[in-house]
Amino acid sequence: MINYIWYFLILIGITYSFFTGNSALINNKIIEASSEGIRLVIDMLPILVLWMGIMNICEKSGLLTKFARLLKPLLKKLFPSVKNDDALGYIASNIAANAIGLGSAATPFGLKAMQELQKENEKKDTASDAMITFLVLNTSGVTIIPTTVIALRQASNSINPTSTIITGLIATFIASFCGLMLDYFFRRRKK
Repeated sequence: MINYIWYFLILIGITYSFFTGNSALINNKIIEASSEGIRLVIDMLPILVLWMGIMNICEKSGLLTKFARLLKPLLKKLFPSVKNDDALGYIASNIAANAIGLGSAATPFGLKAMQELQKENEKKDTASDAMITFLVLNTSGVTIIPTTVIALRQASNSINPTSTIITGLIATFIASFCGLMLDYFFRRRKK
């Protein structure tokens, strides 16, 4: 549905530009935006590669497993129905990647966690409570170091690219807390 909205907005913009005689301006902006997008990717790539490499090293060295064991008491309370330690490990890894602001590095762990949670799911065509809780936690995840935001601000020549760390931490903590409370409320109400 969202694709149709974007197509509609683009079509309106192009049509309007023809009627107002600004088609050259639209062409220039399209080319300018494309080159800015490529420049942004090139600026962000080293930071993302560095952190994804660190996450890979942490995974292979067993550090993520230790982190998962550290989080296990909390995860057992959030996911009481999950008996699969692999699922809890992938959930912990996803939380760690999201905590340092690397959604792209967190995605593979999130997918693996969902696959492991699906193995325990009795209704294969419906998301389990654990899957919903994980989705809420993944979507609103507490970000301690917003690496991607810092990279974007740095690429945009921000004077202080790290100035959003505290506000981001507060916002993601509140979002996670509220999301988990709503999840708990709806789960209790369902039973």
